[in-house]
Amino acid sequence: MRIGLSSASFYPNIKTEESISLMNKLGFDIGEIFLNSPSEYSEDFAYILKEETNKYDFHINSVHSFSSSFEPYLFDNYKRRRDDMFSYFKKVCKLARIVGANCYTFHGMRLTSFKDIDKNLVVDIYNKLCYTALEEGIKLAQENVSWCMSSNLNFLEFLLEKCSSHIYFTFDIKQGYRANKKPKEYLNIMRERMINFHINDKDENNQCLIPGRGKVDYKQIYKNLCEIQYKGPGIIEIYSENYNNVIEIVNSKEFLKKIFV
Repeated sequence: MRIGLSSASFYPNIKTEESISLMNKLGFDIGEIFLNSPSEYSEDFAYILKEETNKYDFHINSVHSFSSSFEPYLFDNYKRRRDDMFSYFKKVCKLARIVGANCYTFHGMRLTSFKDIDKNLVVDIYNKLCYTALEEGIKLAQENVSWCMSSNLNFLEFLLEKCSSHIYFTFDIKQGYRANKKPKEYLNIMRERMINFHINDKDENNQCLIPGRGKVDYKQIYKNLCEIQYKGPGIIEIYSENYNNVIEIVNSKEFLKKIFV
């Protein structure tokens, strides 16, 4: 498994376009780009990122939008609001194509009661999103997120059963634990549709730590990933407050390489 890094790990200290050179300097050649502002969804910004990837021989596997600003409203009951938010979604998909990404890491709907959602509307919107991404050659990778509907196992099963065959998944370790779920519960649903993997750590007192600093059983997770034949990268995604020096990220990568062979 190739071990990569998310530019979110540097927020808010490093500009998004400058994160690629830093990740390269730290020995990473693959990762996820987190877009931190709507202005970073533009085509002009996409070409800035593309130039950086060419300069540093870096592959952007996935893009991640400033999701809380618009993704929940893609499912709003007010159509005009949905349509306005969809314009952001299309921009991110186009950017993803330009920079050569494989997938769009997607949060989506805020958490509410599964029985209360308008299931027909949800299916229609997810199908629209999946096909819009596909038109740009991008896969929509629904991430399990504790504060979103995607933390609900029944919701994920519903998406697989009712929505487009073009929906895929990102599994995030910390988000699973925040939802009080074991990794295998999500992996058993995502299975061959899992195409992206966020790696982080945690312990009794900290919900997110740099990998190797907590008590996550990575060997068991690796076993579970082998069972579903996961072939994608593992992307370290942490917060800037989880480390004091970037060399700690390099050491974390070496730690993970010994497990995720």
